[in-house]
Amino acid sequence: MQKPTLDIQLKTLPHQPGVYQYFDADDNLIYVGKAKDIKKRVSSYFTKSHDNGKTRVLVKKIVNIKHIVVETETDALLLENNLIKKYKPRYNVLLKDDKSYPWICIKKERFPRVFSTRRVFKDGSEYFGPYTSMKTVHTLLDLIKGLYNLRTCNYNLSKEKIEAGKYKVCLEYHLGNCKGPCEDLQTEDEYNKNIVAIREIIKGNFKDSLSQFKTQMKQLAQEMQFEEAQRIKEKIEVLENYQAKSTIVNPKISNVDVFTIMSDESYAYINFLQLSYGSIIRSHTLEIKKKLDETDKELLELSITEIRQRFNSTSKEIYVPFKVDLGDDIKVTIPKLGDKKHILDLSLRNAKYYRMERFKQVKIIDPDRHANRIMAQMKSDLRLSEEPRHIECFDNSNIQGTNPVAACVVFKDGKPSKKDYRHFNIKTVEGPDDFASMEEVVYRRYKRLLDEHQPLPQLIIIDGGKGQLSSALKSLDVLDLRNKIAIIGIAKRLEELFYPDDPIPLYLDKKSETLKIIQQLRNEAHRFGIEHHRNRRSKSALTTELETIPGIGEQTVLSLMKQFKSVKRISEAKQEDLEKVVGASRAQKIVDYYSKK
Repeated sequence: MQKPTLDIQLKTLPHQPGVYQYFDADDNLIYVGKAKDIKKRVSSYFTKSHDNGKTRVLVKKIVNIKHIVVETETDALLLENNLIKKYKPRYNVLLKDDKSYPWICIKKERFPRVFSTRRVFKDGSEYFGPYTSMKTVHTLLDLIKGLYNLRTCNYNLSKEKIEAGKYKVCLEYHLGNCKGPCEDLQTEDEYNKNIVAIREIIKGNFKDSLSQFKTQMKQLAQEMQFEEAQRIKEKIEVLENYQAKSTIVNPKISNVDVFTIMSDESYAYINFLQLSYGSIIRSHTLEIKKKLDETDKELLELSITEIRQRFNSTSKEIYVPFKVDLGDDIKVTIPKLGDKKHILDLSLRNAKYYRMERFKQVKIIDPDRHANRIMAQMKSDLRLSEEPRHIECFDNSNIQGTNPVAACVVFKDGKPSKKDYRHFNIKTVEGPDDFASMEEVVYRRYKRLLDEHQPLPQLIIIDGGKGQLSSALKSLDVLDLRNKIAIIGIAKRLEELFYPDDPIPLYLDKKSETLKIIQQLRNEAHRFGIEHHRNRRSKSALTTELETIPGIGEQTVLSLMKQFKSVKRISEAKQEDLEKVVGASRAQKIVDYYSKK
């Protein structure tokens, strides 16, 4: 039978929850997705116009569609997750994690051992975890070791072998760390009571252990066994101290998973916290590289399924920042205030810190990726048609109306390109006129670049509000560059960004990297302009008197200053010394000028 065309396949898709799969001309699986309604979701790929370039390419490559109908959205999420991990389709985000996570094992044996392991066996033993940090595992095991006497040997402590006297107590017994079950010095029932308490502590429940220790302490005190009572009191203090450090919200919040997402143009960061009795018993952040134009909702749903599978979570309730579709088996809570909102904010803070840490690492290890990410983010934030790989920023300096100058600083790939910085002495404007000065320097800058066939920037930033921006636009109009180069103005007071022909300014998040780069450009232009202005004023103050001498020009003054360092030394210099620098004629004019004073 001939394979049906795409049109026919689209018409016959079911209005059911499930998973859809896209195949290319070579029958390679290139994308897997899940949907509440397969027909609506798949049809949208072919009826909508897509802004994302990769999505457009994906749609062009689809020649065959397959689908799997399932009972619930939860089943669809799980199936989508498993298919992505199995086939690794080109246009899906890949949830990779090669870590071997540590577990705490309570071994299935007589007098169970409690230890850490990275390997899980189906041998009937209890495994708690996996934990994202070995430090957490060591902390818990050290706590347990300080509270309870457990064996560390790997002997087979069967009843028959103990009764036969096969084993002898070791150094751990003499140190007081073990009560010697190998010689039948501790009953199995007593040992197992400790295991029950340990199991609860690992789960984050300290209530039972504290109650038990307090009862023991009171009983020992009544029996005048004060040394033993003191030892129990120390254990209570250790446990309470650990509980105080680990409990961060209401202990009534138990068996809950918390998920938040922080994303930019290229990556998403999903943080997972698991709570038990108000304590965080697990924390993990997943980094995902975006492939298409995935929404935060899609990425969070996919990540929740993956993370819960990875960490064997059976929590019946999750806290998230917005509504997600996970089926009816899980209660989804969107906290607005109180302890629940506090823990959600904590999770988001973890995602942000992880993102910042990754940025710092990438900046060192892979500067190209860092630049690509910054450029993509700036393009999105500033609503540009292309990435601003080359940015130029202009600033005027005319302190007290004297020596008006302007500065142009250049950033390439988000970094200063100091060899491309330029100073401008204002030539056509009389007095302090910022608008006219801006018009002049913008014209001069881009007239020269056009004449010399130099590359033009993708973005121009004008330090100033609407007035300065309008002045710069006049020059771009004259040069026929309007709409060929993006241009914005930044007002100092509120960090408002102004666009041509748009009366409403854009406000960026104060912590956004785009605003930070714009501020860096503006500050650098200001610094560079002030530095040039200061040099001109200094030079002007030093050389004014010399330039009033008939026949003495700027170049002569510079030669003299270079040699003699100050006007006073020049006025006191011998004629023959002056002749060595500027010749006999000019030396005579200088000597005559100062002899008359």
